[in-house]
Amino acid sequence: MDRLPSRLWIDALVRRAQLGGASAFILQHGDDDRGDVLIKVSRLNGIAAAYLPSVTLEGERVFLNLAMQGVGPEEASVDEYVHRAKARDRDLWIVEIEDKDGRTFLTEPVED
Repeated sequence: MDRLPSRLWIDALVRRAQLGGASAFILQHGDDDRGDVLIKVSRLNGIAAAYLPSVTLEGERVFLNLAMQGVGPEEASVDEYVHRAKARDRDLWIVEIEDKDGRTFLTEPVED
């Protein structure tokens, strides 16, 4: 399955968030073509979530809420995970979305 270059996908995500009235920031610039993505969503009240891409058995790209792996919901816990991920993978894109409603602006399915 062909996938958009990471940079193009990230630019579209940031634009969707901005058009939706949220703020989005690139915290780490990953590999332009094939870099993986970590999405942090801050509700601006000390609560946050983190999402990573995965592939289903059918080959569909989905995003997993890392709360299933014990991350968060306190923003400090999510920030610790983001910091460790950043140190592990220099090709990783890290995007932070600030939205009081906790919207991800992802077009792919999200598994909570």
